[in-house]
Amino acid sequence: MADAGWRRIAGFRVVASWPQSGYAPPPTAPRSLRARLAGVAGVLLIMAGVATVGVAISAQVHAPQPSVSAAGGIGSSARLSLPRSLPVSVDIPAIGVTSRLLHLGVNSDGSIQVPSLVTSAAEAAWYKYSATPGQIGASVIEGHVDSYQGPAVFFRLGALRPGDTIDVRLADGVTAIFKVTGVREYLKSHFPAKAIYQATDYAALRLITCGGAFDYTTGHYLSSTVVFASLISSRPARPPAAA
Repeated sequence: MADAGWRRIAGFRVVASWPQSGYAPPPTAPRSLRARLAGVAGVLLIMAGVATVGVAISAQVHAPQPSVSAAGGIGSSARLSLPRSLPVSVDIPAIGVTSRLLHLGVNSDGSIQVPSLVTSAAEAAWYKYSATPGQIGASVIEGHVDSYQGPAVFFRLGALRPGDTIDVRLADGVTAIFKVTGVREYLKSHFPAKAIYQATDYAALRLITCGGAFDYTTGHYLSSTVVFASLISSRPARPPAAA
């Protein structure tokens, strides 16, 4: 059928082909009752299959994607900073995230380690070779958008907007408070690693997760969602309770 023109309906490739003229093929001779019944049964089976696929697709829950209006900026003129102290946990009130922070480095191939999808999909991780949150420089926290069981820790990261706050509690008891300045999505094939990981002259925070379309062939998302934030204040450590 080299000369057949293929059509798509609702995203599905139609099995029937049409001549290049665009007209339907001429009707065939009348078929027997048994053949007609078999044809009807086949159509019903196809419709049932399509309905099943439709139900499966509609049942999927998709992570929110950053809007154009949320792109904001990736820099800051703020110069507030905090002494180095390892991060303990992160809270993002606007999207209901509370997570302790793992400390991860790099894999043997030089790629950044990420939390285990099996045991730690509900936890975010601080990249231990980046600045600690509140230090001058870029501090990087990563987390999964979903897992084999469903939504993961950063499932709603793309719903953040400029002005939302991110609280990172540090080992010295201080809580570093960051304000979101921009939320953007980048194709992984054009990921601006330098702009995200390079040193800055202010206390920057980057939150990263997967986003965009999912490639079922490779089992990976095609894009990354990145939240840019800067330090705006801090809360001191609570004094120890009296005995």
